[in-house]
Amino acid sequence: MKKKRKNPKICIVSSCGGHLTEVRCLLPVFRQYEHFYVLNNKSILPEDMKGKTQFICHAERNLKVLKNFLEAFIILRREKPTMILSTGAGPVVPFAVVGKWLYGCHIVFVETITRVDKPSLTGRIMYRIADDFFYQWASLARFFPRGIHGGALI
Repeated sequence: MKKKRKNPKICIVSSCGGHLTEVRCLLPVFRQYEHFYVLNNKSILPEDMKGKTQFICHAERNLKVLKNFLEAFIILRREKPTMILSTGAGPVVPFAVVGKWLYGCHIVFVETITRVDKPSLTGRIMYRIADDFFYQWASLARFFPRGIHGGALI
């Protein structure tokens, strides 16, 4: 039987750039919990991310995605998070699949703010996987009837 952790540990998976900027808008919510980041590109990190960030292979809908699944397995097994949080893009899918089905992680996904009229590919995939799915534009409600319109993060 899986031992329940008293306090959550959050794995924040993100692409660099806009997705990272968006997910860091949620920092006031998750900073009080133990957390770490997984990024798909080396990047200059803010002070609070130093020593809390792991880097994975950058995959763009190619065979490198298989390496991301292996990286997800290794990182999640070592870190043992209870939750995975992301605003995209692609690297969250392997982490969500491995985290949910092998480690029982709670998956929270926020569709990126850049998607106003139609969902992203990652959003369409994550809608099926996420335990909690949020979108930022009311115009996406027809695509995500079980999702929650949370308004803009930025």
